Amino acid sequence: MPGKAIIFSAPSGSGKTTIVKYLLDHNPDLGFSISASTRDKRGRKETHGKDYYFLTPEEFKLKIDNNEFIEWEEVYEGNYYGTLKSEIQRIWDEGKNVIFDVDVKGGLNLKRYFGDKALAIFVKVPSIEILEERLRNRGTESHASLSQRLFKAKFEMTFQDKFDVVLVNEELDQSLQQAQQLYDDFKRK
Repeated sequence: MPGKAIIFSAPSGSGKTTIVKYLLDHNPDLGFSISASTRDKRGRKETHGKDYYFLTPEEFKLKIDNNEFIEWEEVYEGNYYGTLKSEIQRIWDEGKNVIFDVDVKGGLNLKRYFGDKALAIFVKVPSIEILEERLRNRGTESHASLSQRLFKAKFEMTFQDKFDVVLVNEELDQSLQQAQQLYDDFKRK
């Protein structure tokens, strides 16, 4: 039944984006909620309107003033992220359930907003050391941003018990199957 929301949240590098992409590839009844952000694109890999709606800080603040966001926050200093109400309506108008790939605070805010129409999943790595290794292997982090992300990850992990499910992403294939089962069970409710 369309009109539901499945929320994946995790510290950066936990694998939530890989899991979300897998579910999108295997479930035509899911639509991806594209977040708005003021951060810079990561090289040529990211596209406006596909990965994010890249906005200037002024554009983002205008949308805040116009009450166009379900939720928004300043995730890192000067970098705002948010979920546009129009984005959710677009997906529901297509007759699909919406899937989110958001940070932990955003995930909790979305869970509060959608209530019983949402399943909030916290994706966890087995250890901070594994998380650090994954972030380093991405090749997108400076020393300062890596340190910032690890500090934030330790804090975010303290909120895992506020989610409906904690999915430990130790073995990717197993995690993908678990995520699929969670979605299958949730959409039947």
